[in-house]
Formats: sequence, C-alpha cells, structure tokens
Amino acid sequence: MQSFDLIVIGSGSGLEVSSEAVARGLSVAVVEHGPFGGTCLNRGCIPSKMLIHTADVMETIRRAELFGITAQVSAVDWDFIVNRVVNTIDPDAQAIEEGNRQHPNTTVFKDTGKFVEHKALEVGSERIAAETIVIAAGTRPRIPDIDGLADVPFITSDQALRLPSQPRRLVIVGGGYIAAELAHFFGALGTEVTIVHRGPRLLRLEDDDVSARFTEVYQRRFAMLLNTVVRRAQRDGGEIVLEVASDGQQRTLAADALLLAVGRVPNTDLLAVTQTGVAVDERGFIKANEYLETDVPGVWALGDIVGRYLLKHSANLEAAHVAHNIFNPENKVPVDYHAMPHAIFASPQVGSVGLTERQAREQGLPYVASTYSYYDTAYGSSIEDRDGFVKAVAHRETGEILGCHIIGSEASMLIQEVANAMRMRLTTDAITQSIYVHPALPEVVQRAFGSLAI
Repeated sequence: MQSFDLIVIGSGSGLEVSSEAVARGLSVAVVEHGPFGGTCLNRGCIPSKMLIHTADVMETIRRAELFGITAQVSAVDWDFIVNRVVNTIDPDAQAIEEGNRQHPNTTVFKDTGKFVEHKALEVGSERIAAETIVIAAGTRPRIPDIDGLADVPFITSDQALRLPSQPRRLVIVGGGYIAAELAHFFGALGTEVTIVHRGPRLLRLEDDDVSARFTEVYQRRFAMLLNTVVRRAQRDGGEIVLEVASDGQQRTLAADALLLAVGRVPNTDLLAVTQTGVAVDERGFIKANEYLETDVPGVWALGDIVGRYLLKHSANLEAAHVAHNIFNPENKVPVDYHAMPHAIFASPQVGSVGLTERQAREQGLPYVASTYSYYDTAYGSSIEDRDGFVKAVAHRETGEILGCHIIGSEASMLIQEVANAMRMRLTTDAITQSIYVHPALPEVVQRAFGSLAI
C-alpha cells in the first residue's frame, strides 16, 4: 500500500487543496477516473454555456423582425457547433491532467477509487492511504425508475453536450434548470422539443412568480406536458416511444432521442465512503460541519458531494476554506454561504440570490416584496423584453435585503450587484441611493428596490 500526506478524490475544485499541499512540499495523490477539471469544465457549466450562446445567437436572428430586420438561417452546422466545444474543453482538461502528472509531489491515479478500510482506497489494482483525505468527487445524473428504460438508448446531460447528430424530435423528462437550459439549446436550433414534467410548473425551487412566468414562456416555446409521469419506455424501430400518464389519462409520445434531466445524485455510493466511517444523509450526501470536516478526523469533503449548493462557485469557496482549515488547524474558518447567487442560462435567463418570498413568509419574517417590469424601463422596452421582471424582497423594519429574483435578458449579470450588496450585509439603500447609468438595463433593479414599501 502506498502512503501519501494527502489524497484528493476528484479533479475539480479539489485541486485547489492539492495545489496548496504540493506547494508546501507534501506528497499528494489525485484520484480521478475521468477527464480532469470536474463536471463544470467537462460536462457542465462551461460546455453548456458555449452551446447555449449558439442558441442565443439563433434567437436573436429569429427576433430580428421585431426591429425591422428580415433575416433567415440557411443552415445549422451541427458538427462545427459541437466541435467548437470539444476543441476548447478537451485540451484544457488534458493540460490540467498533464500539469498534475508533471509535478514531482503529485501522483495521479487515473481510475475509480473506492474505500476499502479506514482512510484507505482501492484504485484499480493499487491501494493507497493517507491521514488527510479530501472527498470532492461530485455527483452524477439521477436515472429514474421507468419500466423498460434499460432497453432504451436514453441520454443525460453527460452525453447531451456531445451528440454526434442533432435529434429531430427530443423528449426531455424533467423540469429543473438542466431541462430548461437544454430545451433552449436544442429547441432554438430547430429540434422539436417536448418537455414532460411531473410537477405543475418548471423551476419549482425558484420564486413562485419567477417559476410561473418561466413556465408561461416555455409553454409558448415548446410542447409541454405538466403534472405528467412517464410510465414506460420502449424502442420501436428507430423511435423511442414513451407511455405517459396525467390525471388518469394515458398517451404515447414518439421521439428520436430521450433526455433525462431529473436531478443528480452524489457519488458517495460509488466511493463506498461509509467503509471509512464517513456519514451520509438520507439523500446520500456527505455530512460535513461548518469547516467541511466529516465526522472522521482528517477526512474533509467539499463541492457537490456535500450537497449544500451544487454550484461551481460554491465548490470554489468551499475548496478555499478546506485548504485554509487543513493547514491552519488552530485558526479554522467556517464557510459563510450568505448571499450565494445562482443563474439559469435558459431563455429567458433567471438570476436569484437569497430568500424567495415564499421562504420569507414561511420563516415568519416581516418582509416586503415588489416587482418591476423590464418593459417599464427605457432599455427594457427598447429590446422588446415583455416577459422580464425583477422581484425584490427586503426586511420591512431594517431594510436588510432578503432576496432578489430576476427573469429576463441578462438576468445572470443583473443579479450580481444584489448578491454583492447582500454579501456585504448592506441595506436596500445601497441600491436605491446609487446612481445608475440611464438608460441602461440595471435601472430595472434599482426601480424594483425603490418600489418596496419601506
């Protein structure tokens, strides 16, 4: 058995910890069975946003008529679109791996790791151990229990970003952000998209008003079956046939491709983390304290596998804290997740930070809320955004910003100023008393906060 000072499982944000360790002269083992860079680089945020921007360009062309421009698309070069992503992502992943392999203090184990005893893993045909271990092995797409699914060539987000050809008809099962983003990508490029979702609205974790508006917009864009479950899947020649049920009524759907986007599960079972004594919650995510220590001294966890926020920027924040806390045991710092923003790069975009109005109400807070339409601002009307709005939520008595929820053009950017103000624990005055460029789109944020009855 080989022994190291530190083992890092996963090559995403966990590499921030390994880089700190090797800089201190420690011996490090990095365990990664797939391409380096983690989900974000290879199967998540970066490749998906490269593809989604292509969809955004297509939407711009299709909306050109609103501005007196007649335009049409003569062809979609699918191979170019996909290869543009592959030729960007794969060299980056390879460069990260080579950088780790070339460092004299780092040993790369390119295989699946599995705990076999206390602080010891089996990786391929080898066993390795360390007193300090960082588990940063992420999550994988959840596969629902559907009769016949094992005999159907379905795809998940792992494969959807590298399809060799564009499907003509695509059924997406799911109603969260992955389903929303990929529906936009495929649909904008001409695929006939049908969304099947078991709930009454898409994006159920967002503010209720945002979720309702988003669902309304997507019902205009795509065929959508809400409150619907998939009972059975089967192949029929070159087609995939689904039996679905809603309100006691059954029907069949036929498609060329089936995309499952029904959430993600942690890789703790594949790692057999309980073999080393690490506890998991009822969903399988690792239990970690405010310093990201597990209940096994010397074993830490970060990123999606902890399950607090399945976001790359959250994982980066956690990695910085784990690196600090491992090497500064007398001065450990708890992770401050306050004002953790997120964005959904669909069309329309969604940006959110803090409490939704529903959460503020359920917590019994004395709150006020206000919305302001994009179209009621100069820039919002000039870009013809009739669906977008900003919703502000604040404490009625103190003016503390409790949350902000945006749907519409550039929501992913507009949310940042509110996240910054919240992170600094500022009140609504930080926004309402600022001077905004006129007639720029951020005015809609100021007006939403200015409309609060405080």
